[in-house]
Amino acid sequence: MSEGKPYQLGTIGALSLSVVSSVSIVICNKALISTLGFSFATTLTSWHLLVTFCFLHIALCMKWFEHKPFDPRAVMGFGILNGTSIGLLNLSLGFNSVGFYQMTKLAIIPCTVLLETLFFRKIFSRNVQGSLIVLLMGVGIATVTDLQLNVLGSVLSLLAVATTCVAQIMTNTIQKKFKVSSTQLLYQSCPYQAITLFVTGPFVDGLLTNKNVFAFNYTPQVLAFIVLSCLISVSVNFSTFLVIGKTSPVTYQVLGHLKTCLVLAFGYVLLRDPFSWRNILGILIAIVGMVLYSYCCTLETQQKATAEAAQLSQAKESESDPLLSVENGGGILNEGGAARAPGWNSNKDLQA
Repeated sequence: MSEGKPYQLGTIGALSLSVVSSVSIVICNKALISTLGFSFATTLTSWHLLVTFCFLHIALCMKWFEHKPFDPRAVMGFGILNGTSIGLLNLSLGFNSVGFYQMTKLAIIPCTVLLETLFFRKIFSRNVQGSLIVLLMGVGIATVTDLQLNVLGSVLSLLAVATTCVAQIMTNTIQKKFKVSSTQLLYQSCPYQAITLFVTGPFVDGLLTNKNVFAFNYTPQVLAFIVLSCLISVSVNFSTFLVIGKTSPVTYQVLGHLKTCLVLAFGYVLLRDPFSWRNILGILIAIVGMVLYSYCCTLETQQKATAEAAQLSQAKESESDPLLSVENGGGILNEGGAARAPGWNSNKDLQA
């Protein structure tokens, strides 16, 4: 099997794990928040991260992965930033209408593209840009309803978009710069993310719900769903870092919109949530955009791999053939070992 096939299988596995785990946790949290009244999302996220860290620590003790320490300042900064972005997204949802919050999530993709273009000189082809526009249009049609603006909500949304984009770009950049796996990065950053949300979570949730998370009535049913949510979150957090590390922040955002469409479809089919032809049309357009994006990325990856293979083959041929090597450098060796320019006519020069 070639090197490209295992990589593709690993990427497909990471994408599948992310979709399944994310849709599962949305369903679980929907039951927890809507049915059981536990609406403390930020505090719940801090528990998710604490449980994830505990599982990773057990995995480390069992030698399932190797601990690889690197720049502690980078880990701390990344962990705090990631935790802050989660808190800001929750605040954005609390102080804005659902429609404006969906617009905030849609803005993450173009913002990420802009940042990567400006600071990392990454080039996005017109085909990729076009597929992203189709995707965003579809998700917008399917999810965006009312757009009620307010100053505080708009500021929180801008901060949420900025911190989320930077955090996801850092996820990809740190893994490549320090040559660490998604598991190693998640293990080291989890405590900082969890502490950030654990400290700010009760305040944020109290601000949004006017309730005290510590005064909530924790029935056995509520505790069971909290435990289930925390267990699923281990897979969600791991697959998030895995997907961004193997692909890119933009691809992860595209995958996130696929999850949104799947959750909408699931709610309509199984939970009989209100649905309209507008939702169906939007989901279909979004799926077309996702297919186009996947096709364009796959095609560009194959073209890049082919070009790199051709360059490598040419380099090996040059190393094995000294005459070709010198010719590529602008000259050809004559019998005496001196170099002469291509097109040099020995008979003509002798006649002269």
